[in-house]
Order: sequence, then C-alpha cells, then structure tokens
Amino acid sequence: MSEEILVNVTPMESRVALVQNGVLQEVYIERAASKGIVGNIYKGKVARVLPGIQSAFVDIGTERTGFIHASDIISLDGDGMERRNKEVPDINSQLHDGKTLVMQVVKDPMGTKGARLTTHLSVPSRYLVYMPNTQHLGISQRIEDESERGRLKTLVAQCIANEKMEDLGGFIIRTAAEGAGEEELIADIRYFKRLWEALKKKMADRAAPSIIYEDLPLYMRTMRDFVRPGLEKIRIDSRENFENVKQFADDFIPEVSSLIEYYSGERPIFDLYGVEDEIHKALGRKVALKSGGYLIIDQTEAMITIDVNTGAFVGHRNLEETIFKTNLEAATALARQLKVRNLGGIIIIDFIDMKDVEHRRQLHRTLEKAMLNDFAKTAITGVSELGLVEMTRKRTRESLEHILCEDCPVCKARGSIKTAETVCYEIFREISREARAYDNDKLLVLASQSVIDRLLDEESSSVADLEEFIGKSIQFKVEIMYHQEQFDVILL
Repeated sequence: MSEEILVNVTPMESRVALVQNGVLQEVYIERAASKGIVGNIYKGKVARVLPGIQSAFVDIGTERTGFIHASDIISLDGDGMERRNKEVPDINSQLHDGKTLVMQVVKDPMGTKGARLTTHLSVPSRYLVYMPNTQHLGISQRIEDESERGRLKTLVAQCIANEKMEDLGGFIIRTAAEGAGEEELIADIRYFKRLWEALKKKMADRAAPSIIYEDLPLYMRTMRDFVRPGLEKIRIDSRENFENVKQFADDFIPEVSSLIEYYSGERPIFDLYGVEDEIHKALGRKVALKSGGYLIIDQTEAMITIDVNTGAFVGHRNLEETIFKTNLEAATALARQLKVRNLGGIIIIDFIDMKDVEHRRQLHRTLEKAMLNDFAKTAITGVSELGLVEMTRKRTRESLEHILCEDCPVCKARGSIKTAETVCYEIFREISREARAYDNDKLLVLASQSVIDRLLDEESSSVADLEEFIGKSIQFKVEIMYHQEQFDVILL
C-alpha cells in the first residue's frame, strides 16, 4: 500500500492530506486566524466553579473560557507527582474562584463550547510522550509484537535511569518508536529534560491567564505524528516551509529526511491528486458507492447518523446477497468518510437488515478492520437490539464541515426552507392582522420573486377573495434581496 503526505501552505492556511493508493484518507486544516489549540499548555484562572456538575470554567486567555471536570484535575503529592485517588474528589475541595493552575487543552473549542481542559499534562516528541506529573511507563497498543514491546520498555527504562529522570516524570512509547534504538530514545528524553526546565520557569514567572507551551504548527506536527512505516513521499508546495521541514527532519527524524520533496509544479498540488474534489464531496450528505448504493451522513449536535441504502444496486443472485455486498462496501466507505470528514463522538450506523448471522459477523469484522489504521481512537460496540451498529470515535478538533462551513442564514441550519405556498399563506394571515389593526386603504407586499409569482398566479383567486373580505386593495412588489421565507407587509 503506497502512502503519501501532501502539504499545502499559504499565508492564510496550512492543509495536510494523507493519501493512500491515490485516495484521500484524511485532511487537516489550520487557518492563521483560528489555529487549533489542542496540546497547548496554559496558566489559567478559575472563573466560576459549578458544583452541580462537578466542573469549572477557567479563563486561559482565549475568546471563550475553557471547561474542566473534577476527574481531569490531578492531586499532587509532596514530590509533585500524581497522587492516586480511588474516588474523584469534590470540585469544591480542589478549585475556587480566582485560583490559578496549569492545564492543557485536550479538545478544541467547538460550536458554543469552550476548550476542554485537563491538568494531566503531556508533551509529545517523535518517539515518546512525556508526562511530568506521573512516573508511569506505558507503550502504544499499536505495537503488537510482544518481543518488541518488551525491548522498548526495557530500553526506555534504561535511558531514563541513565539520564537521571526517574523522579522527573513518566513516558508513553509511541507507535513511531517501533524499531528505534538507544540513540534516538535518549535524544528525545534529553529534549524533554530541557523543555520541562524551560516550562517550569514560565509557570513560575508568568501571570494568569497566559500561554506556557504552544504545540508545533500543522506542517511540523505532520512530521512528528503522521510519519509511519510504508510512507513513500512527503510533498510540500512552499519553498520556505520545505526548507523548515527539511531542517526539522534532519535534526529530529533523519530517517524521514530523504522522503521530503519540494513540489514546484504549476498545477496546485491538491488539484493534482484530486484532494480538492474529495473535500468538496465530503461536505455533502450523500456518498455514492461503486455498486450503485449510497450512504446518507447527517451530523447533529448529539451524534453522527449514517444510513446505508442499496439504491440502484440490484445484485446478481438474491436479495440477501445484494444486501450483504452493499453493507460490506458501505463499511469500508464510511470508515474513510469518518476520517476525511473528521467526524467523532457517538456514531450510529443503520446498515441494511440482514437475516444471516454469519453475514452480520463478517460485516462487524469488516468495519473493525477498516477502522484499524485510524489515528483517532475508536470503539465499536456491536449491533443493538434495533439492528444498529453503535461506535465512538475520539474527537479533539472541529469536523471538516464546521471548519469550512457555517449555518445557512436562510434555513438557520434546519436543512430546509418553507415552500412558496407556505409563505403565501403566512402573508395572507399577516395581511388580515394588519387590516384589522389599522385604518388604511392599501397594502403593499414585498417578497421574493418565487413568492410574488405564486401570489399573482396560483393564489390570484385567494388574493381577490382576501381583498373583498378586508375591503382594501393589495399590491405586490418583488424584492430581489429577499430570500424565500422573507416578506414585509407595508401600509400605504
């Protein structure tokens, strides 16, 4: 399987696309005016404690106050390490209005909600994640070979002891560390040692609210987080950022340096690989399947719903086989759509009902396999009593739709607008109210072209009856700036 990373950088925004076998799998967008803040560490001040929900709002210097739950606040012992508590302490015993504390963003602000915060601090590098307030040593579950897991844990423990960092925090060994040697791991540990000393000084010197640590820009994080075995090329279309990334790779991940290329073609890099078209498609509700079936994806406040339909696919054998093949294709397609659209939270999938138990088992296995290479943490709970597949996908940033789109000013995010007929009847009711309330001879209706056309055509007899009923004449005028639901009734 060939895999490439495409990086498109402009002064306004940075975009990164992960492409496998020529097909877009994931896309990340970071705009200069609204950068994501996941991973940033702040010194914040408690603005308000909410005992009823065991949470607090914290001012971290961003537009909206952050939000922290009692379970995300660690208690430290005398050595500054996490004190293990079996039960979550009451929020009032941990925070009070005006208290300052250092915390990290684990989820970007979304919609009307502020950033989700935690005091469980962690800082990533290429091979390790450093956790200053715990002495835990963990390893990524994606490293499956038991001998490699044992080798890495032993090697990292030795490196920590050699650098005298046993009492300065804990580590998680990242997936990228598979096959890494002592030299690479020690380099990461020494980096963390220097970084933590600098951060401690900032924590002591700076007043709240202020930023203590800011994560790397998107195109740099790409080198740290998304490079994995099997990657063939990293193409960057900005000469300046190509040089920056190349230097970063030479310093920290030299084995990747040879994969980085500067793309100087006349055609935009995202156009060349069809990424722009895929992004456009990912903003629609309907996803066509090659068989003729299709998915309908709806994003709501509470959850994501995905409906699978056979559409034009009629199969070649029988109904059960047709349904089975459609569901298998849908499972693979929706796994990619979740990544491309960056949909997260609770996800409910309404596959087409299947009677065969073995078919249901194979479908479940196909979906699990399709989600294996997802960077986000996922969990599939199986088929519910109603025949729905329930799953969760960790969400730390806004979905593609929320980044690129805004609520429609006409329908107010309903996804539909009132028909011209409905608006006409609303106008009739408003005319009746105005006629009873005011003593005048004429009324003028301002509305959109489609509504005025209907009033003068299909509803003309109703207009004549209304004029006779109220004893007043009614005039109509098209207002080209009005949308279909908008109108005004003016007294003349």
